[in-house]
Amino acid sequence: MTTQAGDLELAIPKLRAGSFFPSLLERRRRIDQALYAVVMEAYVHGVSTRSVDDLVKALGSDTGISKSEVSRICADLDEQLDAFRTRLLDHTRFPYVYLDATYVKARVNHQTVSQAVVIATGVTEDGGREVLGVMVGDSETEAFWSEFLRSLRERGLTGVRLVISDSHSGLVKAIRKVMPGAAWQRCRVHFVRNVFSVIPKGAAEMVAATIRTLFAQPTAEAVRAHLDTVADMLGEQFPKVKEMLLDAKEDLTAFADFPHQHWKKIQSTNPLERLNREIKRRSDVVQVFPNTSAVDRLATAVLVELHDEWIAFPRRSLSIESMDSLYPDNATCLPGTTE
Repeated sequence: MTTQAGDLELAIPKLRAGSFFPSLLERRRRIDQALYAVVMEAYVHGVSTRSVDDLVKALGSDTGISKSEVSRICADLDEQLDAFRTRLLDHTRFPYVYLDATYVKARVNHQTVSQAVVIATGVTEDGGREVLGVMVGDSETEAFWSEFLRSLRERGLTGVRLVISDSHSGLVKAIRKVMPGAAWQRCRVHFVRNVFSVIPKGAAEMVAATIRTLFAQPTAEAVRAHLDTVADMLGEQFPKVKEMLLDAKEDLTAFADFPHQHWKKIQSTNPLERLNREIKRRSDVVQVFPNTSAVDRLATAVLVELHDEWIAFPRRSLSIESMDSLYPDNATCLPGTTE
């Protein structure tokens, strides 16, 4: 038995009748509860299995701990992580939903492949924030995103007025199919990155600054009128940029139909950036996950930690007063709908 006092040899007596097992111990567990908690916490924070072995030795173990033992211990996280992934979302409405994905490497069918970790967060009707869900899959296909969005609705997601994401075709199709009645805001940050791909590098700063003026207008009418002006202005030198702006006009300016106090918060997927960074920071230590279950476990553990932080130390993303205007009739949405 590995303990903070070192490794102990324990003799469990065999009885002629019945059986005996000390209540202090747990069957098939060769590490005490204190070290057990340390191993799980270290794993969640992205500590490599080799470093976990060094940590356990520093805490008193003579033999350390193997990679397989670390994996087995962390598998015990699955029950509580599954509970988080499948919890009901019908306790409030979520007018704003953010969707994004980050990529990690994992072994699938004896090959190292890229896996998409898709994340959904939402702003509650009182202005708070919650992590809504996470899923790991092969790619950002329409079928994959549709499955993810349907799972959110089945868990009780309601009241969605606006979905904010990038313009990945599979994602956009899934949003329009699974979230009828909700508007879609194309992330302004991702849009500008797409623009950079069709202009010379030296013009990037000027073009980005010009496009940003769209989002500084005082009214919805001014936003849309200014987009036409900017398109004409940039079109003289960059016709492809003009085409992109006009094609994206409806989706790039969807935010303007919502309360002005919310505009800065709903123009991009920036609120998800911290979550993506944390997942990448901790997954970079692992480099290549042994399977997709390990990816799911680590990503969910990171999100649970951040979600709990949002709940324990609430800092309203948007004021309650400004949120009231999103539901003027205060009608209660039916489960599984967005109206």
